[in-house]
Amino acid sequence: MNLKRVSAITKKEFIQIIRDYRSLGLAIINPIVLLCIFGFALSLDVNNVPLAVWNQDKSQVSRDFIQNFKNSPYFKIVGFFDNYAQLQNYIDRRKAIMAMVIPKDFSKYIQSNQAAPVQLLVDGSDANTATIAMGYANGVVASYNIKFIADSVAKLGIKNLSPIDLRLRVWFNEDLKSRNYIVPGIIALIMMMIAAQLASITVAREWERGTMEQLISTPIRRSELILGKFIPYFIIGFFDLLVAVTMAHFIFAVPLRGNLILLLILSSIFLTGALAQGIYFSIVTKNQRLATQMAVLTTFLPTFILSGFVFPIYNMPKIIQVITYVVPARYFITILRGIYLKGEGLNILWRQALFLSLFAVAMIVFAYRRFKKKVA
Repeated sequence: MNLKRVSAITKKEFIQIIRDYRSLGLAIINPIVLLCIFGFALSLDVNNVPLAVWNQDKSQVSRDFIQNFKNSPYFKIVGFFDNYAQLQNYIDRRKAIMAMVIPKDFSKYIQSNQAAPVQLLVDGSDANTATIAMGYANGVVASYNIKFIADSVAKLGIKNLSPIDLRLRVWFNEDLKSRNYIVPGIIALIMMMIAAQLASITVAREWERGTMEQLISTPIRRSELILGKFIPYFIIGFFDLLVAVTMAHFIFAVPLRGNLILLLILSSIFLTGALAQGIYFSIVTKNQRLATQMAVLTTFLPTFILSGFVFPIYNMPKIIQVITYVVPARYFITILRGIYLKGEGLNILWRQALFLSLFAVAMIVFAYRRFKKKVA
């Protein structure tokens, strides 16, 4: 391999990138924009659930019960109403997700030590939010019941009400913030999508502009041409990686508990595979638009849906779980979350690192073998 020829191709590609301001903008601005959009907009946390209340009892006991929902960070009472029509109107207009109806004899039930029925109406059009909100409501009611029982039993002089003292401790993501879980996945999504899209136009552009024939007529070898076109986009992709890691730390406050050097090394392996995949599509199609479409189809959708980025893999059907094993982003997201949140090292992540290495080597071999230094 002649390094002078590789350097010449690399320099040529850098000049082409600088002249094509759209590609340069795609390479630098898009990752920042996507990270901001996904990082701030995409959240699995359910807070401030709009709650409408119809308190038919209007007693101090019922108001104390409602106060538990007011004090909860998961609910926001949007109004008090006097009939079902008003509750239905608020739910229909999406001003409330839940509505609570407290019966007239609520305080009498409580004071006579009977179970007081409370109706909870839930908008099930968003099943995920409704399920989480119902869990929060059950938690508030359970806390109220425990306090009521504890106060009642204390009057009898019984000190140990519960035989089991359950003490929860959350590891790795103590505040249970979905942002700490999502942002590392966003980094993988952006790197896979941007890298494949950028590299997918590099060879196809030469064919469309008629300059590939000139390159073929030179003494340059296949490996030198592919490497020369690979290097500029690797540098750009690595720069995007550094920007994403910096934003994750300073803007989204995602803790980095692992080794930064290990993170950069394994990310470079993943970036190499994504770029090689894009170059392979560019070589196969010889058309920029088609190559870009193939890159989007094979990177964005599998990374977003089948990598465990948003949807847990263990909840997927068995056949889909098998398919996820060939999605490289699945392993890279595991690496990112392991290094960021758990501080894991290569002794735990070596299987994922091995697969990413195999993926990168395979894509490089496919691109090299597919490229023929001749005019069809």
